[in-house]
Amino acid sequence: MKRTAIFLPLIPLLLPACGGDGDDPTWQMVWSDEFEGPAGQSPNAANWAFDIGTDWGNQQLEYDTDRPENVSLDGNGNLAITARQESYMGSAYTSGRIKTQGLFEQTHGRFEARIKLPTGQGIWPAFWMLGNDIDTVSWPQCGEIDIMEYRGQEPSVVLGTVHGPGYSASAGVTARYTLQGARFDTDFHEFAIEWTEDEIRWFVDGEHYHTVRPADTGGGEWVFDHPFFILLNVAVGGGFVGPPDESTTFPQTMLVDWVRVFRSG
Repeated sequence: MKRTAIFLPLIPLLLPACGGDGDDPTWQMVWSDEFEGPAGQSPNAANWAFDIGTDWGNQQLEYDTDRPENVSLDGNGNLAITARQESYMGSAYTSGRIKTQGLFEQTHGRFEARIKLPTGQGIWPAFWMLGNDIDTVSWPQCGEIDIMEYRGQEPSVVLGTVHGPGYSASAGVTARYTLQGARFDTDFHEFAIEWTEDEIRWFVDGEHYHTVRPADTGGGEWVFDHPFFILLNVAVGGGFVGPPDESTTFPQTMLVDWVRVFRSG
C-alpha cells in the first residue's frame, strides 16, 4: 500500500479529493513522503531538515535534536517523532521538529497526513505550515497554518488554526474537532487542509469542520498568498498545553504514516 518517497513534476497522478467539498473533485499529487525504510534511519534529507534547539517562542521545555532516538523511521512505514524525559543540553526533555523549508514549499493546494498521536498532559504534537518569508518578515507576518494541533491531555480533540498579523497567538482563528467515542492516540487518522486563493478548509478523516476566509480575520491582513513549508513536531510543555505532570508517561511518540501534497487538477 505504501510507496517510497516521490516527487512527480512530470507525470501527474490524479486522485479524488478525500472528503473535499470544493468544485474540483480531482487533485494532482506533486510531493509525498511515505516513510519507507529500515528502523532507525533518519527521514529523507531531500525532503526534511531539522530544527535543532529549544524554546521556539512558546516556552517549550524540550530540546529538539536530529538524533534517531527522537526522529527516525520505525521500519513499518512510519516516521516516529519521540519525546523523551532525559537531561540533554540543559533541558529535561528531548524531542524532534522537522521541516521542508528550502526543500519543498507551495502556494495553495491540498496538504494531508495520516498520523497516530501521542497522549499525556503537556504533550503538544502538530502538523503545520509557515510562510517561506519568515526569515525576512518574521512571525506572524509570514503566516501560520496549523493543519492539526493537539493537546495531549485532550486525546479526543484536535484544532485547526491560522495565525497572521492582527490574529496571532491566542487571537488565532481556530476551531475544534472532537472525535466521538474514540481517541486520536489509539489509531491513525487523516488530517488535511484545502487551501485556495480566498479560503482554507480543514478536514479530519474526510469530514470538513472548519473554513477561514479573509473576512474572518477581523480586519487582519490575509497573508496566505505565497509559498509555505511543512513542519512536523512533538513539543513538551509550553503555554498552549502546560508542563507535564506526574500523570505523564514517557517516551511519547507521534507516528506519521505519510505526508502528501496536491495541486488542483
